Amino acid sequence: MTAYQDFSFKGDSGQSQPMSSYMKNQFPFLGVPAPERRKQSREVIALSKKLPLSEIPDVVEAFYNREEREYQYLAIDICTANARRLTLAEIQLFAGYVGRKSWWDSVDAWRKVFGNYVRYHPEDKAKVFALFHQHPDFWLRRVAILLQLMEKETLDKAVLTDAILFDRETTEFFIQKAIGWALRQYSKYNPDWVAAFIAKYPLSRLAQKEGSKYLL
Repeated sequence: MTAYQDFSFKGDSGQSQPMSSYMKNQFPFLGVPAPERRKQSREVIALSKKLPLSEIPDVVEAFYNREEREYQYLAIDICTANARRLTLAEIQLFAGYVGRKSWWDSVDAWRKVFGNYVRYHPEDKAKVFALFHQHPDFWLRRVAILLQLMEKETLDKAVLTDAILFDRETTEFFIQKAIGWALRQYSKYNPDWVAAFIAKYPLSRLAQKEGSKYLL
């Protein structure tokens, strides 16, 4: 853990407040934009791929507990880089992080970890979906809706339908935005199904507008 304990980002103080303001001043920032963050953390992430899998959760916890937002991004970046070798046990553990220091930036970054995992391990999709579907925390339900975001022919339409219908009348903006995003993305591959879905199930104005963006 020493290499990780010693690692720190070098930020630009002139960037820290604008970055924090963009996130509604919910988190302090060091002022490290994403391209620079990836550059500075490249060696740390490469090293994480050589660690025993059993050590990854401790590394993630250590970075996630740091105050500045860039370290939560780094913790998620490490999970993303190691997604192919994660097991369901790690996924179950990391699901709990979605509800910690939650905002759309971290939640959507975590979604990528879980989405990549189910693409590598489709046999576990139902189990991963169950970690988020109908959860009391709407941020976790957002992950349920967006879990299959980048899938095409492998997308389970029943799973997507269950996720959307559970939250169809939820007034939370980030839920309705997620419903529209999921439908819009899938419409690039299967527009007929999305059009039929929107025709069958009344959606909020926001979800319908977003979901039908690419429909003729």
